[in-house]
Amino acid sequence: MPKWNQIPRASWGVFHSQLLLQSPKLISPASVCLIFTLSTTDLIQDYIHDGNINAARKLFDENPASCNTVAWNSMITGHIRHNQMQSAHELFDKMPMRDVVSWNTMLSGFNKIKDPHKLHQLFLQMNKAGERPNQFTFSTIISGFLNTFDVLVPQLHSLILHSGLHSNVFVGSALMRGYTHLMDRSSLCRVFDDILTKDISTWNALLVGYMDLGFIADAQITFDMMPELNIISWTTLVDGYIKNRNINQARHMFDKMPQKNVVSWTAMIKGYVQQENYTNAIQLFISMLNSNTSPNHFTFSTLLDACAGCSMFLLGNQLHSCILKSGLCQELVLSTSLIDMYTKCGDIKSAFTIFDSMKTKNTVSWNSIIGGCARHGLAHQALSEFKKMTESGMKPDHVTYINVLSACVHGGLVKEGEHHFHSMVERYGVEAEMKHYTCMVDLYGKAGEVDKAVRLVKEMPFEPDVDT
Repeated sequence: MPKWNQIPRASWGVFHSQLLLQSPKLISPASVCLIFTLSTTDLIQDYIHDGNINAARKLFDENPASCNTVAWNSMITGHIRHNQMQSAHELFDKMPMRDVVSWNTMLSGFNKIKDPHKLHQLFLQMNKAGERPNQFTFSTIISGFLNTFDVLVPQLHSLILHSGLHSNVFVGSALMRGYTHLMDRSSLCRVFDDILTKDISTWNALLVGYMDLGFIADAQITFDMMPELNIISWTTLVDGYIKNRNINQARHMFDKMPQKNVVSWTAMIKGYVQQENYTNAIQLFISMLNSNTSPNHFTFSTLLDACAGCSMFLLGNQLHSCILKSGLCQELVLSTSLIDMYTKCGDIKSAFTIFDSMKTKNTVSWNSIIGGCARHGLAHQALSEFKKMTESGMKPDHVTYINVLSACVHGGLVKEGEHHFHSMVERYGVEAEMKHYTCMVDLYGKAGEVDKAVRLVKEMPFEPDVDT
């Protein structure tokens, strides 16, 4: 007799199947098949829950006949969790039968990787397949369409009304976010009124909507009317006042908060940094530490922005030590803030040390190091980093080109500046803005090529400002 507590969890399915197959009088063959299918599905789900995607996929591939729709859905979910979207999509395409969970899982995956176009295509495919969307479908696609397909929100609203899901909390909250993006106050309120049983998340969505649309008085009235408040409600109100440039009222409400977490502390600190009130930001950070609230990478990033803004090198260095001790040094946002802080405080060597140690770089981190080189007069180094950036497959944006052209101005590199100014549109589709033209005029002026500067000002698609 085996000792039951010594049998590995992953072996239970196989053990049960062998035991049942050896005892045909105990159970029918059809029931054995069903139990084996359930056991395989359970094992796959256990492997995925434990993060062992390879073992789950091996078991899945070795037992195709015993894998039901739940097993397929679980396997797709596992691939998505491990950022293996292509594998998830390939598996989805091979599914013999799909249910609404299958479609919702794939939609959530495309939403996770911020691909609204594939999200849209899959939703159309779902409708053509005759699968009826549910509340999770609509909440996912509305969330995924924001900033790209905002105009589809009213059409989705019509489908939701037709499906009878307009009173659902999840769908209603998603629609409210959609109409907030469309700056449609009346539709925002109408959706809120249609939700029959409003929970705190619904009220918070209305609060966010009013603040984002600039209706501060309505937001405060909503806050005062809410049947219950949580820390999200308070933080939303504080953050809303900050976004509407009412820092004093934001601080007043912040001080009244019955409870504060790292998010609320960071929001208030960031508000001061955005107002360039660095002294209050640093004092509030000290109060945060005294309250025994541990800062996260967003808190440190905000404080580093304050240090960069007022060139507080010593404090920035101390924060760097705290970050290393906290084990957050590999955070992309934080590493980028450290680069920006060191370049603006004059330590380009430390900035490069951090930049070179980064395992992953994004456009913002490349912009920080290129801009830092430009500020330090290292024109050729800036152009060299720009070349590395493009060769790595990273697409530059308008900030990248402002930094590149600024480097050309500092180095007097007229030909290089002209090349990059013309190639930004032709190669990367980055339209020249006023700051790009200002850099070029400055470049021509310092090189003594006044005629070119005057010609460029006349060719600008907009009226020149004082800087130009």
